[in-house]
Amino acid sequence: MMDREESADKEQNQRAGGLFSGLRIVSLCTLVSRVLGFIRELAIAGLWGLSPVSDAFIGAFRIPNLARALFGEGALSAAFTPLFVREQEQLGRNAAMQLASSVFVWLGLRLTALVAVVELVIAATIWLAPLGAELRLWLVLTTLMLPYLPLICLTAQMGAVLNALGRFAWPALLPVLFNVSSLAAIWVLQRFELTAEDQAHWLAGFVVLTGFLQLAAPWPQLWRLGFRLRGNWLAMRDRIRELLSMMAPVVIGLSITQVNTFCDTLIALVMSRPQDVAASAWRPLEFGTASALNLGQRLYQFPLGILGVALGTVIFPVLTRHAERGDWQRLRDDLSLGLRLVFLTGMPASAGLWLLADPLAVVLFQRGNVTDANAQQIAEMIAAYGLGVWAFCGLLIVQRGYYAIGDRITPLRIGLSVVVVNLLLNFGLIFWIGGRGLALSTSLCGILQFGLCLLFIQGRIGRLPWWSLASHAGRAVLAVLGMTAVAWLVLQQLAAGAMNSSGRLLQLCATILAAIVSYALLAAILRLDEFWMLLRPDRDAE
Repeated sequence: MMDREESADKEQNQRAGGLFSGLRIVSLCTLVSRVLGFIRELAIAGLWGLSPVSDAFIGAFRIPNLARALFGEGALSAAFTPLFVREQEQLGRNAAMQLASSVFVWLGLRLTALVAVVELVIAATIWLAPLGAELRLWLVLTTLMLPYLPLICLTAQMGAVLNALGRFAWPALLPVLFNVSSLAAIWVLQRFELTAEDQAHWLAGFVVLTGFLQLAAPWPQLWRLGFRLRGNWLAMRDRIRELLSMMAPVVIGLSITQVNTFCDTLIALVMSRPQDVAASAWRPLEFGTASALNLGQRLYQFPLGILGVALGTVIFPVLTRHAERGDWQRLRDDLSLGLRLVFLTGMPASAGLWLLADPLAVVLFQRGNVTDANAQQIAEMIAAYGLGVWAFCGLLIVQRGYYAIGDRITPLRIGLSVVVVNLLLNFGLIFWIGGRGLALSTSLCGILQFGLCLLFIQGRIGRLPWWSLASHAGRAVLAVLGMTAVAWLVLQQLAAGAMNSSGRLLQLCATILAAIVSYALLAAILRLDEFWMLLRPDRDAE
């Protein structure tokens, strides 16, 4: 009896060790990618400033980038991974690779045909329609960058195959490759005497070239794992139809938070009064609210990508494998482990963004035409969005639990209901607390959506270990409160020296360091063991 219990504990430790190892890899690569992405945006701003060329390039790039976020990294991966795991569990690795090959060929052909049609329509518009210079530039850049769409979606599908097989390094490194290549391209373009429009044209071409590099990079590892392009992809039409039927609700379900933030921005644009105009009953928001919202969203998405997206990427194949085998106990155990990691990492991230909103806004954004008042607006958005980071991370984990068991409708219904609640709260809060009410509404709705998804999933997988989760969450809250108190004291002690940019940077870095050290010590005292498991080598997993 004892031998069986020890064997079960050892197996659970091995699974947890593998999960932590994958999480460290994806989180580190995501951190590097987000930092490089921020530097890339600063480089583009330095290249063109806030100009029509910059607006046209960013607007053109959003189309393939949105397709990547929704289909490549979101819905396609969430729909494809359960099919791949099921094929592997029931028929073996070769059958699963046949499915992956068929999806790759089908996706490549369809997306290429779609891009060709759109390219022809845009070319006809440019040739025949009387267009202004800015609109024409946007259409030309869109035409140049559209081929990136099939490349990045195919790359994401290959990443889903590797993730399903427990290989996380290459898929996580591909965004780093894109940002490094983009920065290199910008550096090269600055060496030549080119107009801003010509620089934009060349950079758009580099985007497509980088797409080919991203697609080619994981192929050696895929080849070693047995992936081959096979010609009998038509035989898998039923599986591909199943994949398509799964994608629509997943696209909407995974996009609810993005929909809510889009609604925030749209309401801010409509309800903001012009500069130097007094507030009115129908336009209560300050000038610049939409820009402040955008910058606040960028800050909260930073820990969301490092913590929530990374954990969702690593845990999804594990949950899917348990569901396919009907092992509900292990599925509950690993889902609970994911939730404990959310409490452990998401809660201090939320507290940190709330506490450090002012110095973050000043250090990162207050330069050039950004005034003290603008920085205060941005800080309010960072703090309000920050309150919901832990829930946004948890939502990504619970949604993966639903998709792993094949339930795509429940999270969709919950998400659509939350969109309605968000709109009601938006219009209620902006007349009470101004622009930060938009960000606060999205955070509150994220908490509501997370709670409802967590509650209803029990009807499909069984009761979760609530006492264990509550105990862990309670200890995490105590550690966060202690960390916040220490960080606040350091922040106040260094406030007198934060009168210039270097002093503010020193204050921010010292406060962050004090928060990390104090949280680590409190995690040890309160026996939040997962914190240290994230840092140490996986001895049990080896």
